[in-house]
Amino acid sequence: MMLLRSTISLSTRRHLLTALRSSTLQPRHQPLALSIRQLVPSRSFGATAIARDNGDVKQSLHTLTEDEEMMREMVSRFARDVVLPKVSEMDESENMDPSVIRGLFETGLMGIETPADLGGSEASFLSAILVIEELAKIDPSVSVLCDVHNTLVNTVFRQYGSDHLKQKYLPLLATEKLGCFCLSEAVSGSDAFALQTHAELDGDHYVLNGSKMWITNSDEADVFLVFATVDPSKGYKGITCFVVDRDMGIAIAKKEKKLGIRASSTCQLSFDNVRVPVENVLGDVGKGYKIAIEILNEGRIGIAAQMVGLAQGAFDAVLPYLFQRKQFGSFIGDFQGMQYQYAQIAVDIEAARLLTYNAARLKEEGKPFVKEAAMAKLYASQVAERASSRAVEWMGGLGFTRDLPVEKFYRDCKIGAIYEGTSNIQLQTIAKLLAKEYKD
Repeated sequence: MMLLRSTISLSTRRHLLTALRSSTLQPRHQPLALSIRQLVPSRSFGATAIARDNGDVKQSLHTLTEDEEMMREMVSRFARDVVLPKVSEMDESENMDPSVIRGLFETGLMGIETPADLGGSEASFLSAILVIEELAKIDPSVSVLCDVHNTLVNTVFRQYGSDHLKQKYLPLLATEKLGCFCLSEAVSGSDAFALQTHAELDGDHYVLNGSKMWITNSDEADVFLVFATVDPSKGYKGITCFVVDRDMGIAIAKKEKKLGIRASSTCQLSFDNVRVPVENVLGDVGKGYKIAIEILNEGRIGIAAQMVGLAQGAFDAVLPYLFQRKQFGSFIGDFQGMQYQYAQIAVDIEAARLLTYNAARLKEEGKPFVKEAAMAKLYASQVAERASSRAVEWMGGLGFTRDLPVEKFYRDCKIGAIYEGTSNIQLQTIAKLLAKEYKD
């Protein structure tokens, strides 16, 4: 893979890559105390680091900067050494191990795009996508925790927060406090702007009343981005985004018991006269709908990356078995019928990955990406279902047991067609944009 030049010195690059690849970096299955900030404490991953050569050299979508390559290698190591030993226990208990969350913070993975002067890694958006993909290869539950925190919560603060809110919350979100994004309600799923949670101005506070459903990270989170209407008569133009701390009075009404991504908390929330300071309005009053639309378009690329990682994880888990298991005197992976199947899944995964990387690059370049993000999310979720289902079948009875990881990938994959916009919503988005393109 061709690596592009960045602002790291040659000797530093060699040192970092050697350290990352060294088997002595950390004992296997021990906490990985290595972070991007520790590797290069005096350097941020800013615009010059993510710039790509636009000259005569043609680049593939797999061409990464050195920063992105190092980030991917570090996360892959973290996922294997820290997350993998806990996957089964977390899935069975339906709880995220606190040490995993701590590890994500300690390695700088909870402020990937956050500026360095606010405690973050100041890396590229594609770096965040690579992180989400690598984590999902091992555990999609950990992946979505990191995804929502970075691509939704942190991004909303960076793009729409006042200087006061950025200075107050971004350092905490990069180093110790988990965030969640509270939009969905019982009456507002795909029709997100039918929400009924209400915020009433009372002096220098807003008073929130209502409830939320399906909120990822909410059991462990300290910072909640809550969408509520300040004036129901204005419809979606009354929707406003509020920053709410857990200790302001948010109540967990119910933690859902789910088919998949069981270690990732999904809860119902209750707001009963929760008082929120006026300065905790994020963005302009009545502009919350704009924030939600724009941020979910970006977030769909993150979910696509999660599904690509899940599909690859299932594929990687099953392929060695095909060349260990013999039937009728031959490895089952050598039968032509099997070859056609795993070759096709490999093509599907690569196509989904390229759709995802392309959407991420378009977003980074400031070009329109909504259609491409919807395509990536739609197709990656379909591929994740096919790949994980095939993985179970290829392993036969073993694949149907909980002793091996493929059945968990199969359970985890279904959420990809549901959250951050169902598959039908993605198709509708794609169709609308195509109609507009061809009608014009």
